[in-house]
Amino acid sequence: MARRQVKIADTLPLVAIDLGSDSVRAMAARCIAPDLFQVLGVEERSQKMGNTCVEQGIITQSSNAGYVIAEVLKLLANRIGEEDLPTAFVTVGGQSMQIVAVHSRRDQVRKKEISQALLDEMERECKEKIELRNPEVAVLGLVPSFFKLDGKEQDETPTPDQRAALVEANYIAFYGRKVIDTQLQKSFSQAGRSIERAFVRPEALLSAFATCDGNYILDDGCAVLDMGAQTTTLTVYKSGQYLLNKVVPKGGYNISRMLEQQGLSYKTAEVLKCQYGCASPDLVTKNVRMRVPASPEIGGDIIISSVELAGAIELKLQEVLAPLFEELKKVEGRIKTLYITGGASMMEGMESYIQSQTSLRVQYGAHNLLLHRDTDDKYLSPQYTSLVGTILLGQDFRSSHKNQPVQRPNFFERMKETTLDMFIDQQ
Repeated sequence: MARRQVKIADTLPLVAIDLGSDSVRAMAARCIAPDLFQVLGVEERSQKMGNTCVEQGIITQSSNAGYVIAEVLKLLANRIGEEDLPTAFVTVGGQSMQIVAVHSRRDQVRKKEISQALLDEMERECKEKIELRNPEVAVLGLVPSFFKLDGKEQDETPTPDQRAALVEANYIAFYGRKVIDTQLQKSFSQAGRSIERAFVRPEALLSAFATCDGNYILDDGCAVLDMGAQTTTLTVYKSGQYLLNKVVPKGGYNISRMLEQQGLSYKTAEVLKCQYGCASPDLVTKNVRMRVPASPEIGGDIIISSVELAGAIELKLQEVLAPLFEELKKVEGRIKTLYITGGASMMEGMESYIQSQTSLRVQYGAHNLLLHRDTDDKYLSPQYTSLVGTILLGQDFRSSHKNQPVQRPNFFERMKETTLDMFIDQQ
């Protein structure tokens, strides 16, 4: 019997997956210059609300999620002319995600090179410290904060040409309920794919913004308001430190549901919000009266104006964003910029509405400078920032972990997970 050929990750396209509550997106890209990428293709599988396998950042049905992951990667492989895409980088988040500082120390006795293997070992130690202390949580991502080499501090990750006897590494650990990591691993196993590396969503977004705007934004301090379908997250960062990461379990989906309660079908409510919605009545440029079909239970039509629609949207926005604005006020004096991103941030007037709530400079986060100038404009939308940031982090990871074999789950591992899920469903 012929031995199965082992694939090396470096030889494959960079693939990123974003597991959202409204859709699962996958992007393939290749690096054509430092911090510059060409998008090879994108595939997306929309999820019907109320029947989704991802809710508020947590995979709720690993077998369904595994099917969607496998399907999206198969379609993406066909689109870009690859036989198979066996591995991917992925971003994680979730309502329960929190942050804590953690560090590791290694005395090499004498001054010698700082290998990647040593740094990986220090990362594992930090992860184990937190997980052993609390078995109910899992570390979802470790973001380097700063390092000390023989007592001298530096922000950059040590390179192999640097030498030191005493190495100290300080990280910010993002951790959450263990089920987040467990379900993610099971889903990829059932899809017959491997996770090349998982990153936390705030890191992917900040990496994209910093690369496009200049790393000074990290030193000056900035916040990211990530407005998704079912969660809205505020992350605050300055000089190597995450000062805050707060998640509200509400997003664009809740705005559509609120409009649905006015007698519309969910589909009509979603169309109205996306195509005609505005963040505030004061920001409506032209008041138009619209006749739209009511829900089947009510029948007939409903007439609603642009101003009335914006008024309803603003009430729900205030409910979603009020706790985050309160947190933001506590750190406004320490940072300069507030970036907004995510699918729900694309509503008309959103930038102006948020600017009215804070003294910070408000702007949309951009990732356009990371993509080749011939890239289709639709991939410059905030919906794709997380994917592009993940591609960027993935390239950095491959640069420091060359010639890594792809560890694809075997048939028996996949069958074990699938059988277990079937048993749990029957219970």
